[in-house]
This record gives sequence, structure tokens and C-alpha cells, in this order.
Amino acid sequence: MPRRRGNPLALAVLSCLNERPMHPYEISTTLRTRGKENSIKLNYGSLYAIVESLQKYGLIRPRETSREGRRPERTVYEITDAGVTEFEDWLADLLSTPVREYTSLEAGLSLMLGLPPDEVARLLSHRAEKLRTALRSLDAGLAEAAEQNLPHLVLIEEHYRRAILTAELDFVTGVAADIRSGRLPGVGTWRRVHELRATGTSWEEIERDPVAHLGEEGRIFAQENG
Repeated sequence: MPRRRGNPLALAVLSCLNERPMHPYEISTTLRTRGKENSIKLNYGSLYAIVESLQKYGLIRPRETSREGRRPERTVYEITDAGVTEFEDWLADLLSTPVREYTSLEAGLSLMLGLPPDEVARLLSHRAEKLRTALRSLDAGLAEAAEQNLPHLVLIEEHYRRAILTAELDFVTGVAADIRSGRLPGVGTWRRVHELRATGTSWEEIERDPVAHLGEEGRIFAQENG
């Protein structure tokens, strides 16, 4: 049965072993030293389970087992020919093929009408402050790397993350501003819904006669959010 690709940590393990044989602790240390935990969720317990899975599918194999003093035995693993093929194919697929990813922000935006517009604007502004903090921290790290003359190539994921954070900051800042100014289409109806709800009018009542409660725009609003 073919192995289902999912956890990028498995790809990171294959990447390390594609360089040279290592034991799991060395793999973990290598990934942390290179800062890969910023891009790939790194959990030592999960790493052992992934190593077992990769071995099960014949992508890696034990090379030798050693013991230092009273420490537990450590098994050094090496990548197989099938593992090299899997690593190259998987990496090529990640780089070449866009995948629909469901982010927490997108989920929140899709359901934001459940809160009053002014509260949503406040929350998005709060998020923007956190994004600015993250960007300042990221920029400090990039500046330190530049002082160490680290090449752009080895920091490419950090530059990608900066681009994503910047785009998110611009977006949420703009949405918050458009909500507050009323420029966002439909915000008046959205606000009116929450005013009615605050006075005890149920959503069922609004939905039964949206035009009476919200005007002509209310018909579309009720259809989209019913």
C-alpha cells in the first residue's frame, strides 16, 4: 500500500538522511540548528514515530547501533534508494503544485459576521499589532544574519514568511479601516443586524422578513448568511 504524504517533518527527516546517515537525536539537533522549526512543526516524540514509519515503508533502514556510556542505544539510519526517490518527488511536488490550505484567519473571516462589525475591526487591529511585532522580530533576525554574511539562499523560507506576514498585515489593516469607515459594502446592514439582535430581535424574525428589518439589501444578506 502506498504511503500517504502528509507530515512535512517526514520530508525533513529524509532531507537530513539524504546528506548522511544520522540517529534521530542528531536529526532533531540538525533541524533545530538550521532553524527549521520555524517552518516545520518539530516534535521529538513525533520524530521517532516518523522514523518508524519511514522504515516500515522501506524509505530508510538501520545502519548501525551504538551506545555511549550509560546512555540508551542509538540507532543510526540511512536513506534507501526508494527514500531518495520519495524525497525528490515529494519536494518537487511541494515546490511546483499549489495546494488549497485552510488557515485560521480565513476561517475567522468566513464567520466574522457573527460578531458586531466594530468588534471585528478591533480584533483585526489587535491582530495587526501582533503581526507588526512578529515582523520586527523577523527583521531583527534577518539583520543579524546579514551581519554574519549568511547567504539569502539559506534564509529563503524566512523571506517567504516575511512576505506572507506583510501581505496579511496589509489585508487585515485595510479590512479594519474599511469596516470603521463604512467603505466595506454591506457593513451598514451587518451593523443593523447586531443592533436588532441586541434589542431582542431573533435571527429567525429577521430572516422571515429581512426587507422590513434591513431594507432591500437585507434580502441578499439573509440569503448569504441564513
